[in-house]
Amino acid sequence: MSIDALPTISEECPGVTVSRRSPFSVLPALVRDPLQALPPEIYHEPVVYSQVAGRRRILLADPALIHEALVRNADALNKGEDVRRALGPALGQGLLTADGAHWRWQRQSVAPAFRHEKLMGLLPPMIATAEKTRDRWLASGSSIGIGHEMMRTTFDIIVETMMSGPGGIDVARVERGITDYLKPTGWVFALSILDAPEWLPYPGRSRARAAATYLRSAITRMIAERRRKPDGREDLVALLLAASDPESGRTMTDEDIADNLLTFMTAGHETTALGLAWTFLLLARHPNHEARVLAEIDEVTAGGPVRPEHIARLAYTRQVFSEAMRLYPPAPIITRTATRAFPLGGFMVPQGAVLILPIHAVHHHATLWESPERFDPERFAPEPAKSRHRYAYMPFGAGPRICIGSAFATMEAVAILAVLLQAVRLRSRADDMPAPMMKVTLRPKKEAEMLVERRS
Repeated sequence: MSIDALPTISEECPGVTVSRRSPFSVLPALVRDPLQALPPEIYHEPVVYSQVAGRRRILLADPALIHEALVRNADALNKGEDVRRALGPALGQGLLTADGAHWRWQRQSVAPAFRHEKLMGLLPPMIATAEKTRDRWLASGSSIGIGHEMMRTTFDIIVETMMSGPGGIDVARVERGITDYLKPTGWVFALSILDAPEWLPYPGRSRARAAATYLRSAITRMIAERRRKPDGREDLVALLLAASDPESGRTMTDEDIADNLLTFMTAGHETTALGLAWTFLLLARHPNHEARVLAEIDEVTAGGPVRPEHIARLAYTRQVFSEAMRLYPPAPIITRTATRAFPLGGFMVPQGAVLILPIHAVHHHATLWESPERFDPERFAPEPAKSRHRYAYMPFGAGPRICIGSAFATMEAVAILAVLLQAVRLRSRADDMPAPMMKVTLRPKKEAEMLVERRS
């Protein structure tokens, strides 16, 4: 059958499950928690079609179809209006939000900062920052909010490794600003689906805008100072200041640099911090897996301090982190908008349709994972991982736009886990895992308190 003869994907297509949830149930769910707005069918069906407020939405949970969409048809997709409205005011046109040629040249400019040899040089400050967190916990000797503590630790690492220190930035205020900005994003998604004007007020809007204004002004001042007084530091800021398109000679403006620094500061620390928080919460409830991690750390380090050369050898620790991100993917949903019609799985995706890649649903899909709700780090041992479709597990996204910092994040997470678990036992105050809630990223619905005990 020729492409021209392919039927347009719709509710009449065989093999496509239709969600008939009313907009009156979907839109309030989007405001409260976009994860709850997913059609329940997508957790056991490969393709679900729905229409909300006149907008066609195609949800994909089949790894082969996800690969076909994101890789083979990458040039037919962009980030779309929902992402621009939700993240654009803070992140501008950085790597996470830009499209087309502007995205490609930024990706090429940033790539050298994430080469393997460069990342290996970042391990010492990662370990040193984790040691500061460890010492702070041991000195306090009480309880901690694990989400906040991991946000603080990963944010300090981003500031040290990407910016060579905070300079004149108020780190605590920036961290609070990121939380304030993300909190009301459910309203943004719901109003975007309704094509409501961007000026329409909603709860939390003024606070989010104030946070975005502060974040951008703080970063822009720092960039201007670094441009005015070059100091020889070799960090991401210096790389962006020196970036030049080899074909056009184009360089980055201060606004371009601010967009990308804010992207790395926001997305880079938030996602890793949440993955770590969920990991600690899971290990507290699975002492047998925690014992295996501790045994591995002890064997690799020979009972001494964690060193950079140890991190690559902590294979089971990495498996534990991977399984935590399967159960609680930090970015649980990604979306794309079709800029033109294209074939997908024997149908045509129409121009303007929104493709939803529900990573949370894929990671919990009944046809892809045995006992998908069970915490089982053995899923990420070498042999099971090899036999699984690449797009059945996507904690860092997929396709050409896969997170450029995925190796950085994994290395950072293993280093933090090794340093903290070696010295500290964390125990949860609650029997059950906290409920997850999506605010762009997947956070515990309430701050999870954990008891800190010195490990003998």
